[in-house]
Amino acid sequence: MSDYFWEYPRAMTVAERQRLAKREADRLKKKGRQLSPVVIEGQKIAKSFWGQSWCTNLELYSDYASRLPRGRSYVRSGSVIDLEIGKGSVTALVSGSDVYEIDITIKPVGKDRWRAICRDCSGTIDSLVELLQGRLDRAVMERICDAGTGLFPAPKEITLSCSCPDGARMCKHVAAALYGVGARLDRKPEHLFLLRGVDQNELIAGVADAMPLPADPAAGKVLADDDVAALFGIEMTETADAGGAGAQAAERSAGTRPARVTKAKPSAPRRQRSAARPEPRPPAPARTAMKKSTGRRTRP
Repeated sequence: MSDYFWEYPRAMTVAERQRLAKREADRLKKKGRQLSPVVIEGQKIAKSFWGQSWCTNLELYSDYASRLPRGRSYVRSGSVIDLEIGKGSVTALVSGSDVYEIDITIKPVGKDRWRAICRDCSGTIDSLVELLQGRLDRAVMERICDAGTGLFPAPKEITLSCSCPDGARMCKHVAAALYGVGARLDRKPEHLFLLRGVDQNELIAGVADAMPLPADPAAGKVLADDDVAALFGIEMTETADAGGAGAQAAERSAGTRPARVTKAKPSAPRRQRSAARPEPRPPAPARTAMKKSTGRRTRP
């Protein structure tokens, strides 16, 4: 037998992969790298409805059947030391004989396809919590998760990339990252909608089928100032500000003269009106007689 076959690296055990993954993660953390590892407890990768549905859809990719078992083994051993899900993208670090960088791009759901999903589910989803927990009618969930027309991507909608020397389109490191997405959906099922570029709120009560509101209200539905004043029982007044001056200038340029606004003077108090017309004084003799009636002595 040729020695060539002995040049391939020996397959590592699960315990060895775990030790290597921990060592690499600690090394990256010391360099200041923030990591979000995929942690699997037990043998079951995903336990929730969304996580299990993602993994089930992944295993329908018959072209990658030979790579998926190795990916499951890697993700269970903690080799996915970092996983980030964004809009239409998954990035990961997977520990093997080295640390490999994974880039996965997933096309967004087409508008027609998304509208069809929302239309078919219209009126059947009343709670976002029930949707994210997968506690809905079986027919509704099957519609959302349909392999051909639902939210889960088909192989032709996925672009895969790994920095490892394996020339296969899906290597074991990429498979581990894809299984890691299923595990992540256990904790954050809303990431599926982020990954496919849609808003899960549009599924609630058929919001996607609603007509968009006009940008500006119709002219017949706008209250004039007089109507607003009558509605709230207040008196609308004009203030002399920069905006008012600008409006008057615009009217003058249009050839119209703005109406003059006059302020009514406040009515004078009663005492002021009575003071304006004083009582006539009594004649001098009458004033003298009033003094004598007091009994005071007066000089001759």
